[in-house]
Amino acid sequence: RAIRPILNLVMIKAILVFNNHGKPRLVKFFVRYNEDLQQQIVRETFHLVSRRDDAVCNFLEGGSMIGGSDFRLIYRHYATLYFVFCVDSSESELGILDLIQVFVETLDKCFENVCELDLIFHVDKVHHILNEMVMGGMVLETNMTEILTHIEAQTKLEKQETTAVSFVKAGMASAPTRAIAAVNTLKAAAPFKR
Repeated sequence: RAIRPILNLVMIKAILVFNNHGKPRLVKFFVRYNEDLQQQIVRETFHLVSRRDDAVCNFLEGGSMIGGSDFRLIYRHYATLYFVFCVDSSESELGILDLIQVFVETLDKCFENVCELDLIFHVDKVHHILNEMVMGGMVLETNMTEILTHIEAQTKLEKQETTAVSFVKAGMASAPTRAIAAVNTLKAAAPFKR
């Protein structure tokens, strides 16, 4: 089973995003489980959530793998993706539904109409967005404007870093050409005596 932390302060146990076919697109556990158990949890969670009608409420008791009645699965189904938060029973269901909404809206703003492929090809950025909101199973930020400000600042830093690295690489790439030109200039200015 799970390796329990000394202080059971982790409210959110896991965040799972999978498509309509059960393929995981984002898996983040805040409680340590071995890899086989994580895969079983993802499968069980998909089966529990995908069988539910869209007209029923978006929270249910956790499956036997994640901890049963001590935990809740709170989810939203958007187009082809399920966003599922596995939380302990003391967490506010409506608060987590709002958190899911903020997460999806933030993804939508960052990727300009987010789709499943964005989660696949930009997994680092998706994790960065999620880390701005939740860390260690605790909610850090729910204000989308603040989250976007931090993401934009990080993107700006990454672009500056990429530009600086490009200049260095360009300088190094042209170094052999400059060295040859300098040698040719020296040869032309002072021919060797034999």
